[in-house]
Amino acid sequence: MRGDLAHIRLAGEVFVPHYAVPMPHRLAATCVLLSAARDDAEVLGELSEGSAFDVLDMAGGWAWGVADGDGAVGYVALDQLTAD
Repeated sequence: MRGDLAHIRLAGEVFVPHYAVPMPHRLAATCVLLSAARDDAEVLGELSEGSAFDVLDMAGGWAWGVADGDGAVGYVALDQLTAD
């Protein structure tokens, strides 16, 4: 969750102004999961090509969402994603 947005499954558990229904995507190539929507942000992990990524928000060429597998939350560049 962010201070302004959370996954819809957290409704009733956390209070934020908005809840998002995830938009399923896949990674077009191996990429990094970042802590912020900028190239020089802290790297949270590496995501493999073809992995699922549930997008919760898109802005400025970046997607914020949840990585498949460990459920890590962060940002990836929109050009790294393909819609399911």
